[in-house]
Amino acid sequence: MPEDQKYDLRGQVAIVTGGGRGTGRAFAQALAEAGASVAVTARTQIELEQTVGLIRSAGGHAISIQGDVSDSAAVERVVKTTELQLGPVDILVNNAGVTGPVGAEWEADPDDWWRTMEINLRGPYLMTRGVLPGMVSQKCGRIINISSAVTVRTFPYFAPYTVSKAAIIYYTQNLAGQVKEHGISVFAYHPGGPETEMSRYLAESSEVHESVGNIFRGLYERAAHTPMEIPVRDVMLMASGKADALTGRFLIHTDDQEEMLARVGEIERDDLYVLTRRT
Repeated sequence: MPEDQKYDLRGQVAIVTGGGRGTGRAFAQALAEAGASVAVTARTQIELEQTVGLIRSAGGHAISIQGDVSDSAAVERVVKTTELQLGPVDILVNNAGVTGPVGAEWEADPDDWWRTMEINLRGPYLMTRGVLPGMVSQKCGRIINISSAVTVRTFPYFAPYTVSKAAIIYYTQNLAGQVKEHGISVFAYHPGGPETEMSRYLAESSEVHESVGNIFRGLYERAAHTPMEIPVRDVMLMASGKADALTGRFLIHTDDQEEMLARVGEIERDDLYVLTRRT
């Protein structure tokens, strides 16, 4: 992280879901670098161990807790283990997600379609529900829900993913209104298109509809992926508390959050950076 963007999160505890690889691993490493104690959770134990190993080798403090975010018992175990081993949770990054079927609705397996909702929407809900009692008690907390800008356009063959990510934005907007009085901030965030296993799958898999695959193949052909340091920069700003005035908003990687904070009065007055109908 650049010197002018370093944050001091010593004494704070964070949970990062989907932290075994990709953006989740990068977020966990950055939080630990800033001094936070980080609980990393995902379904694949070996990837979790790799993330924790990287953090510890850099002098950070992290633990791994295997679990499925759509399983309420697993989520309860993740939260309780974190609280017992690290302390009350201050920061939650709901990063775990799947693409779901990318094709015609009449050809998709209904269970695969709904599984996308289970991971991308039920998962953040369960994790949030798990940490909120502690955050409400301590009158402080920050929740960052990773969403996507696909929600502001139409992608006919990417329906389950776009539906789940739009729902998470609306959940963020409504939850923020509930918890603001308790000192808790909630954000929805689109990290751009960093190069990850998910982006490679969307670019390379024969199971992905051509209309969607072409978009991601174009990123590779043009070397146009979002540098990972950009979503890391933004997530750290939100996690640090500096962006609290933007709670409830849908932010994307191209936003200048510092500039947005300078005009937060206008943003609140005109209800900007939300998903809504304009007439």
